[in-house]
Amino acid sequence: MLSRPPITINRLDADRLQRLIDEASDKDRFVADALEEELERGEVVDPEEIPEDVVSMNSRVQFTDLKRDRQMTRTLVYPHSMGEVEDAISVMAPVGAGLIGQRVGDTIDWPLPDGGQVHLRIDAVLWQPEREKQYHR
Repeated sequence: MLSRPPITINRLDADRLQRLIDEASDKDRFVADALEEELERGEVVDPEEIPEDVVSMNSRVQFTDLKRDRQMTRTLVYPHSMGEVEDAISVMAPVGAGLIGQRVGDTIDWPLPDGGQVHLRIDAVLWQPEREKQYHR
C-alpha cells in the first residue's frame, strides 16, 4: 500500500497540470496517470491560499530519498522549463510528480514506471512563488 498524505494544489497549477496530463504522450502516460490521481484527491485552492510549507510549481524544494538516504534540492518545473533552471526536476518525471502539493515533513511512497517506488520526505520549501506573491509564474 502506497503512503500518500493529503495534498494542496493551487488552482492555476491544477489547470496547467491537467492540460499537461491531457496532452501527455504514450511515454509520459504512467506519470500523467499518477499525477491525475493526485489532482483528483488534492484540495485545490486559490494561489493566495497556498500554505507557505507546500510544494507548488516553481518551488525550490529540499527532499530526501529515504531508500537511498540521499538529500536533494530541486526546483519543480513544467517540462518546457527544464533547460531554463539549473537544478530543475520536471513535474512529468516520476519523482517530480510525487513532490507537487506535499508539505514540509510529509513522506510519500511514489510509484516508478519499472514497478518500483521511491520513498520521499519533504525537508524544506526553500522558495515558493506564492510566498513571494508571484501567483502567475
